[in-house]
Amino acid sequence: MTAAARNEPPVALRRLLPAGGSATPDEAVAELRFWELAPDARPFVAVNMVQTVDGRATVAGRTAPISSVADRQVFHALRTRVDAVMVGAGTLRVERYGRLVRDPHRREQRVAAGLAADPLAIIVSASLDLPSDLPLLQDPHSQVAIITPSERSLKGCKARIEYVRTTDLPAALARLRSDHGVRSILCEGGPRLNASLLADGLIDELFLTTGPLLAAGAGALSIIGDGVAEGPIASRLLWLLEHEGELFARYALGP
Repeated sequence: MTAAARNEPPVALRRLLPAGGSATPDEAVAELRFWELAPDARPFVAVNMVQTVDGRATVAGRTAPISSVADRQVFHALRTRVDAVMVGAGTLRVERYGRLVRDPHRREQRVAAGLAADPLAIIVSASLDLPSDLPLLQDPHSQVAIITPSERSLKGCKARIEYVRTTDLPAALARLRSDHGVRSILCEGGPRLNASLLADGLIDELFLTTGPLLAAGAGALSIIGDGVAEGPIASRLLWLLEHEGELFARYALGP
């Protein structure tokens, strides 16, 4: 839902870098045209995550205790700028994803940008252990592509489902680009999926919300799972926005 649908007025994000003025989340993302940046062989991939000041990606297994009105508005605004939204099976189960763009105004924003009204939902699942009653899988408006090595198929789903049967993420993204016309993907985690993408050099940009909270021992993984990179990976800060102590950073990854 948009801020208006939730009776939440759009927040004003203060521009710290580049400095000057403020912007609503919709205004901040309006310049993003990820589909124009896609390489020929695969989609452009941006990751969007939220964390605490001490680097926790969840509290008690959920992102809700870390998130805020401003973070939710940025979260939904980013979904209007990509062909597809990707998520790992664990995150899908815990967060109970439904239709990715439920608000008609958000779908109008996508169409105005030259995108389909609803983004393709991409699920990455090693075991295909997904309950068919998940709201996303029961939504008749949703088209879902599941990346999995499993030969099983889900039963009793109302969403339109296709399978990309492989364990190879680069190959899966290449097929989504060539066979489904996917030029841009917003990945919403979780940390293990982010780690796999990073290990294969598939992350182009990172949107990172840092809430003014300390989770201490209550959190789980960091935004990137452990043990995949041989060393630090260079990034470049493209913008930095602020609202009531919460920071919204956009990084380009790679040299």
